[in-house]
Amino acid sequence: MVATPISSVSRAGTTAEASSAGLQRAATDSDQRRWRAASLCVMEAAPARRELSGDKAQRIVEAMRTSVGLRGATGSTFDHVAREAGVSRGLLHYYFGTKERLLVEVVRRDCDLRMERMSETIAGVDSVDALLGALVQSLNETIADSPEFFVILFELHSLARRNEEIAVEVAELHRRVRQHLGALLEGAREQGVIRLAGEPEAVSEVLFALADGLALRMLAEPERDYGVALGLALQAARALILPARS
Repeated sequence: MVATPISSVSRAGTTAEASSAGLQRAATDSDQRRWRAASLCVMEAAPARRELSGDKAQRIVEAMRTSVGLRGATGSTFDHVAREAGVSRGLLHYYFGTKERLLVEVVRRDCDLRMERMSETIAGVDSVDALLGALVQSLNETIADSPEFFVILFELHSLARRNEEIAVEVAELHRRVRQHLGALLEGAREQGVIRLAGEPEAVSEVLFALADGLALRMLAEPERDYGVALGLALQAARALILPARS
């Protein structure tokens, strides 16, 4: 048997380790390239939200809102909406991609209307009672004229627990209306009409919690008289919105 010098073994081991490290780096680089390629494919496959404006957009949104009122969110399909809006099913897929995105668009537009209505009803109020009366009026009008708004909003809350994209959209919708009402409350406070028990946005959050919770119950049992409950809700709101000091 021929003895192998220790130095040769050491060199061979070093060479083997270097080769192994090189292979690992190559494999890692290859994996990274494949990952980047896959990421690009996913990004290209995920449709960006496309802006749809004009008459077709309004017809699609109204058709989805009407369908939800008749069939519920689960039973409202693109086929129903396309037929009732008088557009192709492919147009809905092109602009919205999924039914959930269309539901988000319906709620977004309704939130815009809700904020506009709040601004109109609160403008020029001169007392706590007038301000709270305007908010109650806004709630009653929404329930009477657009109950589908709450139906779709509650549906989106359920979807948000399983869909991160919807969760982000719902959080953004809540942020917008919370800040909008908070700004209106802050304006009334600066004009010396009211005082607030806390930060405007925090007060806004609690008021929306009261309103949305009552709306859920009023839609679930529409035959009930909610006059007493609304009166108690007003008492709770008066603990947050106080008369200005004379």
